[in-house]
Amino acid sequence: MEQTTTRQGATAGLPEEGRRRVVIEGVKPEIDGGRYPVKRVMGDRFVVEADAFTDGHDRIAALLRYRHESEAEWRETPMALLVNDRWRGEFQVTEPGFYVYTVTAWADRFLSWRHDLERREDAEDILVALQVGAGLAEATAKRAPGEDRKTLQAWARKLRDAKDGRQGRFLGLAEEFSAVMARHPDRRLATEYDRELRVWVDRERARFSTWYEMFPRSCLGDGQRHGSFKTCESRLPYLAEMGFDVLYLPPIHPIGISKRKGPNNALVAGSDDPGSPWAIGAAESGHKGVHAELGTLGDFRRLVDKARALGIEVALDIAYQCSPDHPYVREHPEWFQHRPDGSIQYAENPPKKYQDVYPFDFESEGWQSLWRELKSVFDFWIEAGVKIFRVDNPHTKPFPFWEWAIARLRAEHPDLIFLAEAFTRPKVMYRLAKLGYTQSYTYFAWRNTKQEITDYFTDLTRGEVREYFRPNLWPNTPDILTEYLQYGGRPAFMVRAALAATLGASYGIYGPAFELSEGRAREPGSEEYLDSEKYQVRHWDIERPDSLREFIARLNRIRRENPALQQDWNLRFFPVDNDALIAYGKFSDDQTNFVLAVVNLDPHNPQAGWLELPVEELGLAEDRAYQMHDLLSGARYLWHGRRNYVRLEPSQSPAHVFRLRRRVRTERDFDYFL
Repeated sequence: MEQTTTRQGATAGLPEEGRRRVVIEGVKPEIDGGRYPVKRVMGDRFVVEADAFTDGHDRIAALLRYRHESEAEWRETPMALLVNDRWRGEFQVTEPGFYVYTVTAWADRFLSWRHDLERREDAEDILVALQVGAGLAEATAKRAPGEDRKTLQAWARKLRDAKDGRQGRFLGLAEEFSAVMARHPDRRLATEYDRELRVWVDRERARFSTWYEMFPRSCLGDGQRHGSFKTCESRLPYLAEMGFDVLYLPPIHPIGISKRKGPNNALVAGSDDPGSPWAIGAAESGHKGVHAELGTLGDFRRLVDKARALGIEVALDIAYQCSPDHPYVREHPEWFQHRPDGSIQYAENPPKKYQDVYPFDFESEGWQSLWRELKSVFDFWIEAGVKIFRVDNPHTKPFPFWEWAIARLRAEHPDLIFLAEAFTRPKVMYRLAKLGYTQSYTYFAWRNTKQEITDYFTDLTRGEVREYFRPNLWPNTPDILTEYLQYGGRPAFMVRAALAATLGASYGIYGPAFELSEGRAREPGSEEYLDSEKYQVRHWDIERPDSLREFIARLNRIRRENPALQQDWNLRFFPVDNDALIAYGKFSDDQTNFVLAVVNLDPHNPQAGWLELPVEELGLAEDRAYQMHDLLSGARYLWHGRRNYVRLEPSQSPAHVFRLRRRVRTERDFDYFL
C-alpha cells in the first residue's frame, strides 16, 4: 500500500532554517564556553580567531561582530582566512567595561562564483559564467542604495553584453566590481555563533603597575611613637623617587583589644602593644572607621590626594574578618559561627590559630544582609577616593559572593582594580580571576631555580590562563620571608627584585623591609619575620647606605622607559649553558623595543656562561656586530652573532638588563646605533 505523508508530518522535527550551511566553532578567546569574560586594557587590539567552514567547495565570508555594553548597535569588521579554515579578526577596545563579541559567516555565492571564474579557461564556459555573474550583480543591486545600485546595474549589463570570454573574465574579476559587491553581501542564510562572548576592559594600571606595601604606623622613623597618615605624607617623595605608582596600606581600622597579639605573635600583649591591623574593629568602629592614632578620615583623604599629585594611587586592604570587639560581633552575632558552648569560633588554619580574629559565617541565615554590608565597605572607601583594593584571603570566602559583589562594584566604577591575595591551589586562584579579580599574587616567591621559573612563567604567559589571570609578583610580604631571602643576603634581594621587575608587568615589594634586606626569621624553618611589623611598630632607617633604593629606582625607571617590560605575554626564555644563569627577553608590540634580562640565580658566587639569541628574529645579521646596553650599570657591550659570553658577580650586580641597540649604516658609510 502506498504511504502518504501529511504536510505537518513532512516538516515535523526539521530545523527552523536548514539552509544555513556554515559551521562556526573553536572561537578563541573563549573561557569555559563563554561563562567568564577574558581581560584586556584600554587601547588593546583585541584579536579573535574561529574555525568557519562549509560543505562542498563554496567560498565563505566571515565577520567579527562587537559592541560596547553601552551600545545598542553592533559594529562589524571582516575576518581574514589564515589557514585550514581558521579565521582571524580584530578590533580596538577603547572604553572601560564590557565589550560583547561574536562571529558570523555565510557561504558567499559571489565569492564562490569569482573563485571559479578565475579557474575557467574555456571561452564558452566563461560566457555562461558571466551570465550567472550578471544575475548576482542584479540581485545585489536590489539591496544596494544610491550610487552602488547604479554601479551594479551597469556592471550587470557589461557582463551580459560581453562577447569575448577573455575580456569578460577581466570585467568579472575587476577589483572595483568585487569591492561594491562586498559591501552588500547576501547574509540571509548566515550562521551566527551560538553565543555572545565578553571581554572586560580595564585601565592601563591593571596590566602595568608597581606596588609598595607600607605600614603607616611605622612611618614616623624613631620606632617609639605611632606613625600617622600625616607622617606617611613625608614618605611619599621617597616612594615617588623609587618609581612606585601604587602605595598599598594594610588595614587602617581600629584594632581590637580582646585577644590582642603581642610581639612575634605572642598570645599575651602588653598594654602598649599595638596589635595586628588585621584584627579589625574596636568598640568605636569597624571596617568603615580609621584607627585614631593614624588620624581622621579627612587625614586619609589628604594622603590619597597628596599621593595622587605624585602619580601614586593609594590601595587599601580589605580583610573580611573581625576582632572580638568589632561592632558587628555585638550587633550581628548571626553573621558568625558559634561553638557548642555559645562562644564565637575564632579563625584557624591548623596548626595556626588566630585567636584575635573572627571569620564571617557565609552559610548563616543572615547571609543576605551580610553580603550587602560587606559590599558597602567597598562603597565607603571608594567614596573616600580609593580605586585599588588588595583583598586579604579571598579564597576563604564564597565564590558566589565575589561574583555578585565585584560585578555590582564594577558596574558603578569600571576603573576599580582588585588584587587577590590568594596563596592557594591554582584552580582556586584561577576561579577568583575569572570571577573578576583584576590581578593576583602568585607562586613567584617560591620559584627559585631556572627550570622552576621557566616552567611557571611559560604556563602563565602561553596558556589559556593568560586570558584572565594577571600575575602580580611579590618577592616578599609581611607574611612571607622565603628561605632564599633569609640566607642569600643583599644579593638575594637584588636577584628577586630584578626578576620580579622584568618577568612581570606588575610587581610589588613589602618595604622598607625589602630595600633594607630584612632577612631575619622568627625561628629556623619559619617564613615569619623576627619582630614582625604585623605585631609592633618598627623603626626603618631608610637612609642606610646599604639600602637598595637606588637599585630599585633604576629597575623601575627601566620599566617606565621600555614598553617591552609593560606586558606579560611577550616573555620568551633563551638558552644559557649554566643552570645558575637565566636569560629571557621581551619585545614591544611594535617590535622597536627589545629588552633582554640575564640574572645570576646564585646569590653567593660569580657565574658565567654562553648565551644564545635568535639573531634572525631580532633583525640582526650573523656577521655584523650589535650593541647591548646594560640599563642597570650603563655599560655597553659589543656582541657578535648568536653566542655571547656573560659573567655576573652577585656582590656587585647579579643581573644585566640589556636594551638592544642595532647598528645602522648611513649613506656616508657612518655607523651609529639605534
